[in-house]
Amino acid sequence: MTKNQKIALGCGGGGCLGLILLVIVCAVLIVSGVIKAPGIYSSNRNYNYNYNSNSNSANDNQNSNSDSSSSSMTEDDKHKLYQAAGMTKDNLLMLRVIRKIGLGDGTGTDHQEFIKEHFAWAMKNLTFIQSVNTPETAKAYVGAHIDD
Repeated sequence: MTKNQKIALGCGGGGCLGLILLVIVCAVLIVSGVIKAPGIYSSNRNYNYNYNSNSNSANDNQNSNSDSSSSSMTEDDKHKLYQAAGMTKDNLLMLRVIRKIGLGDGTGTDHQEFIKEHFAWAMKNLTFIQSVNTPETAKAYVGAHIDD
């Protein structure tokens, strides 16, 4: 068996496709922050935002919440927005999207559950992921859809 035949046999059994899929999955997990890759983000960043809006009168007590728009978005739209925001590498924009889709500040169990669902979503939506694979195209997508 020649060297070329051995290479063809290794790729023919789905080995190359599996390797390509594994690389894409790892990239998605790194971008979304599930996997910490050394050298990608060399600094530690902590964000703490507290937004409280209270209006009190004799018979009126209100609290405002900016996450109300997340209920009108489909799950697919939430995942697309989340994916695109992650591809921008803009942490403030990512935090804005996390709030927009109703995940609070991104530290709770709801965010962890969303990431698990996002992994499965990403495996089925590789075409979309490829369409926002640069920070510029991703930022354009987020800009066009964040106020939907």
